[in-house]
Amino acid sequence: MRLITFTDEQSTRIGILQEDQIVDLSAAAPDIPSEMVAFLEAGDAALEKARAAADTEASIKLSDVTLESPVLRPPKILAVGLNYREHVEETGRELPKVPIIFNKQSTSATGPFAPILRPHESVALDYEGEMGVVIGKRCRRVPKDRYAEVVAGYTVLNDVTIRDWQIRSPTMTMGKSWDSHCPMGPSIVTPDEVDISKLGLKTLVNGDVRQQSDTSYLIFDVPTLIEHLSTAFTLEPGDVIATGTCAGVAAAMEGQPWLKNGDVVRVEIESLGAIENKVVDDKGGVVIE
Repeated sequence: MRLITFTDEQSTRIGILQEDQIVDLSAAAPDIPSEMVAFLEAGDAALEKARAAADTEASIKLSDVTLESPVLRPPKILAVGLNYREHVEETGRELPKVPIIFNKQSTSATGPFAPILRPHESVALDYEGEMGVVIGKRCRRVPKDRYAEVVAGYTVLNDVTIRDWQIRSPTMTMGKSWDSHCPMGPSIVTPDEVDISKLGLKTLVNGDVRQQSDTSYLIFDVPTLIEHLSTAFTLEPGDVIATGTCAGVAAAMEGQPWLKNGDVVRVEIESLGAIENKVVDDKGGVVIE
C-alpha cells in the first residue's frame, strides 16, 4: 500500500494512493483512525482493515486534493549524517565508525509539493535528497534481524539545510530544523511493496541532476540504524528516520550554488515516488500566538 495524508474541502485525513486515484479510508474503513500517527498506533488490526479497504473503488481524484506530509507532525525526526562514502569524501571528513545522529524538529515537516521557505537570515540554503523510514511500532533495543517488525514503510524526503547555521555550533540541529525544511512524501510505501536494498536516488535542481546514487551505498543500512537508535531510546509510531544523503550537495560544489527564490528541487527515489518543492523567500515576521 501507499499510505497518504491528504486535504480536500472536507478535512485532512488518510487514504491509499492508487496511481492518480485515492481510496478514502475515512469512508472505506470508518472505524480506523483518520490521522496517520493514531492509525499506526492502532497496530496490525488497523493495518489489516486498511488493506481490506484497498480493494474498495477509489473515490477521489489525486488532482482534487492537496497531499500533505504523510506524517503531519512526526514525534521525532532522526537524521543520519555522512552515510554515503562519496558524500563523506566530498566533505573531507573521515568515514564514521558509528552512525552520526542529529534531530530535525517536528515542525520542519511539510508536504511533498509544499514550498521550501528560504529565510532572510542566511543565503546558504542547501538540499539533501534522502530515503526516509517511518516507524510503525513502539519499540526499544530492536536487534538487526527484527528491524522489519517495526517499519511501517518508506518515503522520500529532503533534508533541507542552512549550512552556516549548521556549522557554527557543535550540533547540527539549528541548521537542520527550520520550518518547511523537511518536505516528505508523497506516500508511505509499505515494506511488502518495495525492496530497499538498491533503490536509485536522484536530486534535481531546476531539472539539472545534482545528486545520483542508490541505497546500496549506505554506510549504515536500515537494520543497523534501527538497532543503534532503539538501543538508546524508544522509537514510536510515526517517527521518521532520514537515512542520509549522497554526494552532490551545493556546499561541496564549485561556487556553492545555494538554493534561491524560484528554484525547484525534485527528489526521486525508485519505487517510492518523487517530491518537488519550489523555493520561496520567507517574508514572515514575528509570530506570537
